[in-house]
Amino acid sequence: MKMKRIQAVTPFLLAAFAVVLLGAQPLFAADPDPKAIMDKVNTNRKLEGSEALQSLVIISKKGQKRVRKMATVSKLYDEGKTEKRMARFLAPADVKGTGLLTFDYETKTDDMWLFMPALRKTRRIVSSEKSKSFMGSEFSYSDMTIPTLDDFTYKFLREEQYEKATCQVIEVTPINESIADENGFSKRVVWVGKHDFAVRKVHYWDLSGEFFKEMRARDIRLVDKKNNKYRAFHLEADNKLTGRKSELQVHELKLRTDIPDDYFTTRYLERQ
Repeated sequence: MKMKRIQAVTPFLLAAFAVVLLGAQPLFAADPDPKAIMDKVNTNRKLEGSEALQSLVIISKKGQKRVRKMATVSKLYDEGKTEKRMARFLAPADVKGTGLLTFDYETKTDDMWLFMPALRKTRRIVSSEKSKSFMGSEFSYSDMTIPTLDDFTYKFLREEQYEKATCQVIEVTPINESIADENGFSKRVVWVGKHDFAVRKVHYWDLSGEFFKEMRARDIRLVDKKNNKYRAFHLEADNKLTGRKSELQVHELKLRTDIPDDYFTTRYLERQ
């Protein structure tokens, strides 16, 4: 009986002794901090200064396409806490001259102004409008800005492969109904590249809890070697409820820090 008791106890003693020798390491590694991951995603999206040529393609349920070309510039201010961006449409004629000026703040509500040449005036985009469609596309105004980190809660779901990239999958939920209404979703799930912190895919659920949109990022390139920052050159947004699609294609992108400050004013926004 004594031998059996010793044999039964010995494995547990050995296991306990092993834990002491290994410095009491936990049996299971803790999940990565999802908020820290999304903070790095936000930082990765910011370039010190840039100019680009892009196309916005709007595709109807029947496959009909409308192509809109635009030029954009951006520049960081306040030690990187504010990014100012200007987007101006170049073609076709019915949208030529239309411009969007954005002051994207790190910790407070963003400022946005839209200039419509036909009306010859600039209109401020208020918070309640940021969930609306950007120029008739499946991208919303809130999709065009960097979200305020503390407006959401975060949950690490899993790690998985997506299109040959190891991704960390994060669930993002607005902290209250007001933030949900402003952004136009009750939840989103984000696939983040583990090594470059570039977003590969996003799933959106509407305010009633129904899955309604998928956004995919492709052709991801290292655009700022000094700061190790990546940018997707092709974005696709599919509306699962309406069947409509939109694509945002970057044709040229240049880093440039000498962009005049006057570019980021409503006065310049209204220039024809």
